[in-house]
Amino acid sequence: MDGALASADCRVIRHARGETCVPNNPQRVVVLGALDYALSLGIRPIGSDWLSAQDVHLSDMLDGIEDVGGNDAPNIEKILTLKPDFIIGADYVSVNYGALSKIAPTVLIAYEHSGQWKEFFMSFAEALGETTAAEQVMNDYQARAEEFKAQMGNRAAEIDVSIVRVYPSHVNLYLKDSFCGTVVADAGLARPPAQDLTAAEASTLFDNPIQYTVSREKMPDADGDAIFLWTYGFQDDVAQQAQSQKEKLVADPVWSTLSAVQNGQVYEVPSYWIGDGPIAANAVLDDLFKYLVEPS
Repeated sequence: MDGALASADCRVIRHARGETCVPNNPQRVVVLGALDYALSLGIRPIGSDWLSAQDVHLSDMLDGIEDVGGNDAPNIEKILTLKPDFIIGADYVSVNYGALSKIAPTVLIAYEHSGQWKEFFMSFAEALGETTAAEQVMNDYQARAEEFKAQMGNRAAEIDVSIVRVYPSHVNLYLKDSFCGTVVADAGLARPPAQDLTAAEASTLFDNPIQYTVSREKMPDADGDAIFLWTYGFQDDVAQQAQSQKEKLVADPVWSTLSAVQNGQVYEVPSYWIGDGPIAANAVLDDLFKYLVEPS
């Protein structure tokens, strides 16, 4: 167990890499791969590896947070210079846990795919002693989802929502156990049959629990009553390649045969649709209100 604090000064948290005695009320927190979760709890970390992602929904909340490296590979030396008293993140981050735990008590929480964001959030909050605050955040989120359903009425269950992500070289469909898929489900919306697959079903079929690549011949699987579409790419060159691929997609005659395209029900959205965390989830709900609720 890492951390050398007396038991009166810390709480033992079990996590993906073992047990850690987490200090009560840490003041200098470094967050790895989970920035949305910290900010949603009102915690402003001193460092994060997620600043280069340039997530538009977090952009006005980043003042004073030091960049400790990107692409889920934080810089140990940079973290050391920040003198954190607690390090917390997701266990998918490519990092030397032993090295981190020598800098400060470190908790890395299990994270297999983005659809587990709610469970991850509660484990994240527990490690920080913020369970009550996290429950309030989730209650507020759920209340907004219920308000969406109330405003939609019977229309919600009748609308098949397709979720399409354009990569530099291919097009993927996002499934119901993805992050955005869970938000769409919470809002009471249906999915097209080709996208109405659980993580277990998708893992068996595609070796990926939340998305799969759709060929040009199978592009009708991307159809729905509404299509939410975005491109992928944190680095500028990758983003540009994805943008070019999207332009190629929308110019393809096969794309123009989709009913959502013909009905003008294709909505381009920001990358927080692939994000995770309550702030991103509320941003997705914002888009659902914006594009699907009929004007009163």
